[in-house]
Parts: sequence; C-alpha cells; structure tokens
Amino acid sequence: MSANSFDARSTLRVGDESYEIFRLDKVEGSARLPYSLKVLLENLLRTEDGANITADHIRAIGGWDSQAQPSQEIQFTPARVIMQDFTGVPCVVDLATMREAVKELGGDPAKINPLAPAELVIDHSVIADKFGTKDAFGQNVELEYGRNKERYQFLRWGQTAFDEFKVVPPGTGIVHQVNIEHLARTVMVRGGQAYPDTLVGTDSHTTMVNGLGVLGWGVGGIEAEAAMLGQPVSMLIPRVVGFKLTGELKPGTTATDLVLTITEMLRKHGVVGKFVEFYGEGVAATSLANRATIGNMSPEFGSTAAIFPIDGETLNYLRLTGRSEQQVALVEAYAKEQGLWLDPKAEPDFSEKLELDLATVVPSIAGPKRPQDRIVLANAAQQFAQDVRNYVSDDEEAGKESFPASDAPASSNGVPSKPTTVTAPDGSTYEIDHGAVTVAAITSCTNTSNPYVMVAAALVAKKAVERGLTRKPWVKTTLAPGSKVVTDYFDKAGLTPYLDKVGFNLVGYGCTTCIGNSGPLPEEVSKAVNDNDLAVTSVLSGNRNFEGRINPDVKMNYLASPPLVVAYAIAGSMKVDITKDALGADQDGKPVFLADIWPTEAEVNDVVANAIGEDMFNKSYQDVFAGDAQWQALPIPTGNTFEWDAESTYVRKPPYFEGMAMDPAPVEDITGARVLAKLGDSVTTDHISPAGAIKADTPAGKYLTEHGIERRDFNSYGSRRGNHEVMIRGTFANIRLRNQIAPGTEGGYTRDFTQADGPVSFIYDASQNYQAAGTPLAILAGKEYGSGSSRDWAAKGTALLGVKAVIAESYERIHRSNLIGMGVLPLQFPEGQNAETLGLTGEEAFSFTGVTELNNGTTPRTVKVTTDTGVEFDAVVRIDTPGEADYYRNGGILQYVLRSLIRS
Repeated sequence: MSANSFDARSTLRVGDESYEIFRLDKVEGSARLPYSLKVLLENLLRTEDGANITADHIRAIGGWDSQAQPSQEIQFTPARVIMQDFTGVPCVVDLATMREAVKELGGDPAKINPLAPAELVIDHSVIADKFGTKDAFGQNVELEYGRNKERYQFLRWGQTAFDEFKVVPPGTGIVHQVNIEHLARTVMVRGGQAYPDTLVGTDSHTTMVNGLGVLGWGVGGIEAEAAMLGQPVSMLIPRVVGFKLTGELKPGTTATDLVLTITEMLRKHGVVGKFVEFYGEGVAATSLANRATIGNMSPEFGSTAAIFPIDGETLNYLRLTGRSEQQVALVEAYAKEQGLWLDPKAEPDFSEKLELDLATVVPSIAGPKRPQDRIVLANAAQQFAQDVRNYVSDDEEAGKESFPASDAPASSNGVPSKPTTVTAPDGSTYEIDHGAVTVAAITSCTNTSNPYVMVAAALVAKKAVERGLTRKPWVKTTLAPGSKVVTDYFDKAGLTPYLDKVGFNLVGYGCTTCIGNSGPLPEEVSKAVNDNDLAVTSVLSGNRNFEGRINPDVKMNYLASPPLVVAYAIAGSMKVDITKDALGADQDGKPVFLADIWPTEAEVNDVVANAIGEDMFNKSYQDVFAGDAQWQALPIPTGNTFEWDAESTYVRKPPYFEGMAMDPAPVEDITGARVLAKLGDSVTTDHISPAGAIKADTPAGKYLTEHGIERRDFNSYGSRRGNHEVMIRGTFANIRLRNQIAPGTEGGYTRDFTQADGPVSFIYDASQNYQAAGTPLAILAGKEYGSGSSRDWAAKGTALLGVKAVIAESYERIHRSNLIGMGVLPLQFPEGQNAETLGLTGEEAFSFTGVTELNNGTTPRTVKVTTDTGVEFDAVVRIDTPGEADYYRNGGILQYVLRSLIRS
C-alpha cells in the first residue's frame, strides 16, 4: 500500500470498470515534465513506503532540474519482467534453487514465485545452419532442440511450476516483437489498480517497446531477478533529451533509413545514460512500426530508453494486434487523464534538444563495423572502396589487382582485388572477390516487426523474379522474421513463393545475426574466403554489425533495410553501386536496375492494408505459450522443486543458499584477504563476465572435457549460463583482461600466494586454493569499474570465486549495486588516491575493519583498510541506500528476498 503522502489516490472509470489510480497532478511541477519522467513519478507515488521510497523522492522528480547532472537516486519498481532464453535461464535456476532453500528451512516451496509477471521468449538459440530450401526451418528447429534439450526441459518445467512465469516456446518469434504484438499492456491492470506498463528486460533491445509508449530498458540478470521478486531497481533520475520530429518521410525512404539517421545524430550528440524522448508534429506522422524500430536501436545510440508518448496511432496498433476494446479504451482514458497523451505542439522541459525534418532522410546503410557509421546509399560503393583497404594486406593494396574484364562490376576499377574461383557442389564454378556479399540476412527485431519494410522486401523479390533475377550463388540468404504474423501476411499476399525463389526461405523465428547465429557459410565459400584472406561482407537488417559478431569468415558488415538486403543478394557485391549499376540481366539480356524492381509506396501500403488484419494476430497468439507438439512432448519433472540432473552440464543447482539459516549471521570484518586481481581503468563487465566460445585448454573447457563433452559440443558460455561451474571458470578470463599481479599475461591469470613464491595460475584454480585455505579475496581496480552490458555473471562469478570486497576508484552504478546483491562489499579509494599512489602492488594481505557497524542498523561512511606491509587508509563504503544495506546484511539480495518471503 502506498503511503499516499500527496493524497494522489483516486478512481478512474472506463466503461463499466473502475480502477484505482495515482494522480500526477497532485505533485507540484508534474505538468512540465517529459512523458518518461511522468511515468517514473507515477511509479514512486504508487510504491511510496516511507523508507526506500519517500515523499522527498517524489518531490525530487516534481522539482526536477532539467539542466542538473543526475545525482538523486530513486527506487523504480517495474510492472513486469521480460527475458530471452540465454539470460533468462539463470534467473529461473535461481528461483528453482530458492524453492529448495525454502523447503530446507521448513517453508512451502510453492510460495516462491515471481511477484511481478515474468515472461521468457526462447529466441536466441536458433542458428541458421540450413538455408535456401523449403525445409530449412524444420531442419533448424530440429537442430535447435538437439543442442538445447536440457535447457528447454528446465524452462518447460518452470513454465508449469511457477505462477506468474510464462514461456514462449522456440520457433515462435523474437522476444521484442512478441512483446509489442502481444505481451505489452501499455496500461497495466493489477489488483484493481491501473498504472503505466513498465518493464525491465534481460536483453538490451527491450527498448523496442518504447515505441508503444511503454517505459522499459535492458538490465542484467540480477536486476531482473530482483524485479521479478518485487524488489525495486536503483537508478538516478536521468537527463532527458528531447528529439523533435517534423515533416514526413519522402517516398522511397524506409524506417531503416530513418533509424540510421537518428542513430548517427544521437551518437554524435552523446546520450549514454540518458532518456531520449520523441516529440513534435512529426511524431504523429511516424507509424507505430517505425516508432518501434527507433526504440529498438536505443542501445546502438547509447541511451537508456528512447520513448514515444501515447496517441491515436498507439491505439490503432493495439486494436490491430488484437487487444480488447476495454484495454484500448483504458489506455486512451488513462493517458488523457494523467497528461500522458501526445500533444504535438507541446514543448516539455528537456535537458537537451535535437531536431530532425523527416523529409531530409535519404536511403542509407551503415558499416562496415558500427551501426552509427551511416553511409548514404549513393555513396556506398565508393565508401566501400576506401574502407576495404583497412581489411586487405599491404602488398595487395599496393598492387590493386583488377577483376577480369568479363566479370568486372562497373565500380571495381581501382579497388583492391583478388579474384578467386569457387567450385560449387554441383560442379559449376564462379568467382568471388573482396566485397562479395556472402551473407544477406533479413533478421532481428529492428526491422522484422515492421510490415512496411518486410512487404517492400517481398515486393523487391517478386519484381526480381518476374525479371528473371535471383541471388548470386555465393550468397547465404536467410529470412528470420520476428513473429509468425510476418509469414502469415506473406502467404496471404502471395509473396512467399517469390522470396523462396530468390533464396530467402524461412530459416527460423529468432535472432540469427546480432549474436552470431548466422550459421556457417557453405564449405566451398568458407574455404575460398579463408585460403585467400578475402574481405567479404554481410548485409543484414539487424541492429548490430560489430566486427566478428555476424560470422567468423566475414570481415565487413553492413546494416540495411530488408528490401536493400534482397537487392544486395542479387547484386552479390558491395562493389556494385546499386543506385546506378545493373543488379543483373533479365531473360532477354537487358540490364535490370534497382529502380526497376523497387516498389512504390502505394504498392507497399496496398499489401499492408489488404494482407494484415486483427484476425492474424489473434490466430498467432491465441495459444502462444502452449508450443508445438515437440515442445509439449519434452519430458519434465512434475513437482514443485526441480529434479536436478547430476550429469547435466547446462543446468546445475548453484550454491547460493547452502548452509543458510533463517536469521542472517552478523556481518563480520574481513581479515587476511589476498588480491585475486589488480586491474586498471575502464575494466568492463564484458572483461569480467564469461562470453563467446569455450576454449579447450581453459578451466571451463577442461571441466566439460572431464564431463565427457566433445569439443564440437562445447557450445558457448551464453548457452551454459545455467551452469555456475562453467561460468565461474570463465569469470575474469576474457583475453583482453590484464591482471597487473601477473604482468606479461593476458586473460584469466593471477598469482597464487597459497604456494611458495606465488606462481602464475589460472584465476579459477587460485580461487579454489584460497577458498580451501579459508582465505578471503579482494579485487583492486581503477576508474569506471564494471561498465558494460554483461552484468549478472560479472557479479555472480566474482562472488562465487570467493571475492569479499572490491576497492575501485569509481564504479559503474549497476555493477556496484549487483556486487552488493551478491554479498560483495564495494569500497572506493579516498578521493584522489588509487592503488598506485598508495603503493599497493596486489601482493599484500588486506584487512577491512569497521564493517561490523552494519549490524547496528546503520551504514558506515568509511572502513579502515590496512595491509601487512603497513599501508593504511579509509575506504569509502559504497552501500548507497537502505535497501542495499539490507541486502548486504543478508549476504545478498536473493537471501534477503528468500527470508522476507518466508516471514510473510
């Protein structure tokens, strides 16, 4: 129950229903606030408890100074949590483990459930192994189940065992598209209350839902678990950047062109850690699909969120996607009552402002390695000719060989070249060179939720087929839509056969590029590329084109709209200027240009209007959590607690609650700690957290080998996030990590001072020796410790390695909070000092005294740090809120929540 200090509790009647609401106009200053801060304000009004959320916090938002630097911390309680399978599995593992702990403490395990609705969509496990055939989708799903059976059985059990936890099975859609098409409420109804739908998600592109007026963003697994269990997310009231849209897009430009332009502008401006909010008359001219596309790219331009207010376009989309009339009416009434409805002429109080005339947007792509590196399409071939020189050998660059005249695309002159003959399995031959498009992927949540660009792609395919064109034989073409609705409207419009004929057969519903799930290139293409060190390319409609991320054989990666992906598959090379050069020749030998097969805006709109309807969404989502026969046939335990498989290398019971008593033991000072790692500035959670492939000669690889896993079946750290044994062996093991205790090494090495002379050792092996000896561990670090996105295992792995304290010059806020959530004490060097100025080498033994003051219900401002070499200083205690102090006293957030749930 809210303390209701502002007398904001009221009633809203919509039709025959009445809802309790908390009125924003009861707080002075609320009317001038940006939309996003009004949502935060309502959140605090409704959850005010007088302790973690106080009237002062509410007044801080009402009196928000748009020009001040963020300093006021608040506790945000999201309405729900959304997860994808890689990052969601550890959350469910922890819930399952909490059930066992409750049972051991004499409680009812069935009472451990998410306290906020939690939904998980399995979309990150599909890999485009098969392509270009009608049965590619079925084959890829079969391979997916084979690789991930253990994980899927576990999630299937969780779906049946937990209240408020739902799983969208494999082969359904991408998490963010399923979210906007079905899961998002825009206005939430729960316990008789109506309030803005808000969420956190375990994927950075959770921000796609911002296009629907829903405030949410990506977080690490620990924050997601905390939110599931009813705990607030700690955050600073942010700066809000107002982005004014005017005018309308010109015919021939797409949502992708728009979002690449916005990404370029916001990256240049600098919006990291800020909210971006779109306003102005141009918003009304921006379709919901385009708004979602823009929101999705928020991580690419660096903002926390990128949100659009609610308006008539929002309501139209909610109706189209099958939301009830009562829900649509509630969204409209609530938004208008609370001042959350778009006023195109309003100028809210923003920290900073930018403006874009939509009519100035031109066709664009981005690359070859970052989404913010926009290239005007007309300049793409010329820009490629310059950029490719960064990817070829020096002697080749000096020689600048040229294509044989017969095969030369018009734009190849003067570009580094290494023509290579490839023999296909059927015996035919062709030549590829630098710039060859080897992957053309219509994929990922950025664009596949947008029917206008998807229909445009299908119409390009149709017109190409009618002129006798198809993809080049070296191009791997894949279609991975964000939901089954997409293939339904392709079928209804009669466009699927044309996509198939150009090679864009359905390969899966999921994320097939942004996390490297593009699958292998055909063997003969891969061999030619690697034997000749060719700088080949990918063209994809996704959102992430970072180096090495799409495919290990592909050096240069370009973001493009779905219709341009089809066009480049036909052209076959980035050397082709597709705005001028022929893509190929028709049946009569006449050249065919992009303009000949590019659909008009009227053609696209006609298909969208006639092929997409509410019935399609109702059909796709009427039983979305049930899954197909293969999902339903998975054998699962039936009890309230999970039957852990002792032989599983994917899902194991973590040790967080071993030996836990109902009452927490008193906090103790830390004595005799040794340093596991001494690190420099800007060490990120991506340095700390395990990621990518598992190498055979590492502790994680050795563990899998010892458990009978063949090297080919190691899979990735991401797929094994539910196994703490694998994950702790990969913590602090990133090859880019430099541990100053072990100079000259790269990766997961330290010195083990349990042995004479402290020999160099794997961090994991040294940790085991220290823990066996009862020696606590510490980390020394520099500035900005823990920035980055791979958050949950950066904190979990640290704790499970036996680290009790971290001393850094400064922290990324969320990692600092996560360390507390895992029972690790975050300390800060005194202002102006660091390990070097204090003469610390990392070879010392450390003691931390004064920590026990926490037992008195207060948090000490500093603790005394001493070493066995005589160094002494006062470290600042970075437990910043009463809630964090409670977490630390309990040994971590999970232990705190568990005890609270048992007591309640």
